[in-house]
Amino acid sequence: MGLPEFPVEGGCQCGAVRYRLKASPLAVYNCHCKDCQRYSGAGWSMSMIVRDDDFELLSGEIAQYRRIAESGNVIVMNFCAHCHGWLWNDPPQPGIKVVRAGTLDDMDWAAPVGNIWAAIDPRQTNFPKGAVDRQPLFDAWTRFTHKDT
Repeated sequence: MGLPEFPVEGGCQCGAVRYRLKASPLAVYNCHCKDCQRYSGAGWSMSMIVRDDDFELLSGEIAQYRRIAESGNVIVMNFCAHCHGWLWNDPPQPGIKVVRAGTLDDMDWAAPVGNIWAAIDPRQTNFPKGAVDRQPLFDAWTRFTHKDT
């Protein structure tokens, strides 16, 4: 698996919202929490943790929903104001966004290296509950993207 040449772009289903990733995400993983299940309509949602500085909103109007997690933390959910496609979260941790990998124009390179809220593949980095420290995901992504070098 090779990373694409950055920047790469993505957007919502209707095309009104467009964004650009200027650099590789810190990690790509599957989240199996109830929110991801409800918003995606599937058993999980593939997520990418990206630095705020590496994310650029190019066009479109965003609608936000502020969700209070079981922990009491506020998570800002960002959607296209027109088609209501879920694009990214602003978690309480400063400096990052959690972008939906399925919103990329080309997501062939975005392979998950772990799971949150589930332990599915013992060869991957798994968290049976929420991941407070996501460094193990970052380390797994680095190993995964550099295994051919």
